[in-house]
Amino acid sequence: MARNLPRMSDATQNHDIPENIVLVGFMGSGKSTVGRMLARRLGFRFLDTDKLVEERERASIPEIFESHGEAYFRERETSALDFLRGKMRHILSTGGGIVTVPGNIPLLRALGFVVLLTAHPDEIYRRVSRNSSRPLLQVEDPRRRVLDLMAVRQPLYESAAHFQVDSTRLRHEDVVAKIMDEAHRFFRWPAHGRA
Repeated sequence: MARNLPRMSDATQNHDIPENIVLVGFMGSGKSTVGRMLARRLGFRFLDTDKLVEERERASIPEIFESHGEAYFRERETSALDFLRGKMRHILSTGGGIVTVPGNIPLLRALGFVVLLTAHPDEIYRRVSRNSSRPLLQVEDPRRRVLDLMAVRQPLYESAAHFQVDSTRLRHEDVVAKIMDEAHRFFRWPAHGRA
C-alpha cells in the first residue's frame, strides 16, 4: 500500500526541494536495499547516513553506542544531514532513529522527497532479528523493544514523509516502482525518464 502524506505547503514548494529521495523508516523496513536499487534505476548516487557516520567516526555504530552513547550518535546523525545539504541526485538512506531528534525532521524535508518505508511489526521483527549487532535490540525482550520503538517513532516518520509505502507484502522491485512513480509526480519529471 502506498499513500501520500500531504501538507498544504508541498504543492507550492516542491520546486524548491533538491532532486534527492530520502528514505526514512524503522530498521528492517528495506531502506538500504530499496535505496541502492533506486540509485541504480535513476542513475543517482546512493548514500547511507549510518555509513557516513561510521566513516566520519572511524567506528561501527555498535562501537559508537558503546563508547559514547545514543545521544552522541544522534548528534553525529544530525551532523551527517547538515553535510548532505546542497547535494543533488542522491538517494539517502537514513538510520531508523533519525526522526527522534526534532530538528532533523525539517532537515530531512529540506534535503529532498522523503519516503517512509513501513512494514507490519511482525515482519520488521522477523527481518531485524537476523542481525544480532543492532545496539537498540540488545535487551531482554527485543520483540517488545521493536514494538515500543515503532509505536513512538511512527508519528515522527509520518511527520517527516511526503509519501509512504508499506513493504510488508511487496517485492523490493515493486517498492522501487511505487517510489519512482511518485517521485515523477513530485519532481514533475517527464513521463519517460527523469528531468
